[in-house]
Amino acid sequence: MLSKLRGEIYLFFGAFLFAFNGIISKIVLIDGLSAWRLTQIRCGGAFIILISVFLFFRRSELKATRSELPWLIAFGAVGVTFVQAFYFIAIERMYVGVALLIEFTAPIWILLFLRFVLKKHVPNSLWWAILLAFSGLLMITQIWRGLTLDQIGLIAALIDAFALAGYFLIGDRLGKTKSSAAITTWGFGVASAMMFFVLPVWNFPTEVFSKNMELLGRFSEYTLPGWVLILWIVVMGTIAPYILVVSGLKILSASTASVFGMIEPVMAGMFAWWWLSESLNGIQLVGCVVVIVGIFIADRARQKAGHAA
Repeated sequence: MLSKLRGEIYLFFGAFLFAFNGIISKIVLIDGLSAWRLTQIRCGGAFIILISVFLFFRRSELKATRSELPWLIAFGAVGVTFVQAFYFIAIERMYVGVALLIEFTAPIWILLFLRFVLKKHVPNSLWWAILLAFSGLLMITQIWRGLTLDQIGLIAALIDAFALAGYFLIGDRLGKTKSSAAITTWGFGVASAMMFFVLPVWNFPTEVFSKNMELLGRFSEYTLPGWVLILWIVVMGTIAPYILVVSGLKILSASTASVFGMIEPVMAGMFAWWWLSESLNGIQLVGCVVVIVGIFIADRARQKAGHAA
């Protein structure tokens, strides 16, 4: 009983930190750094910390076979780089909670991929999940009023959902032979290498570290140095919640963990409402609830499909 409670506490605080990180990331994005540069420093910082731990204590786990290598590279490119970069683009241009809700529709895209590309059987609840999720998204976007969300932000959030689907699919494949910690370390390493060549480190806008950034919303009269906020994103917004979630997954079942995963967009929306005054109207709030129910059904269906496979 105590072990189960400990696992639930790990998952809750992991979701809490991931959700809160959206606010801190938005501050940095609006007041100093592009989405791609923030992805670069988040991945690079996380990789340096993780690889240091692995090289000293668990070096053997990082060894990769020739067959694993292409999948590890794909995981780093799609599951880490694209997921983070397009999430940052989305939250820069739209509400944090809404961006996360759209990202978390990933289980629906996974089921559609399994059904129509891999020709596998999926539970009939998939169709209810699709109906609910997209009905909710229509309510959030209020398409009948000419689309109330930023179009680039919406496209970025959808691409982010596709990338997150790739994260789960590739991660599931790699998880059969490698630990989740090793997969994540490889992912951050590949992402860091990619960003190094696309955005050379020597051109990094280092002035962002010393710049005093306005904290926005109810704390707009206060500022913090950029290095403090970026350090938070790397340590408390990436490494700490990752460790908490992995620790929780070791104790609890995947189905229980998925329920806690649904807490993240809800808490992100609450933080954004409290801190940034990002509020939705009644129809949009109902739409959020409908999307969450649809995602929950899709996630359960994804797990059943995975067990059947």
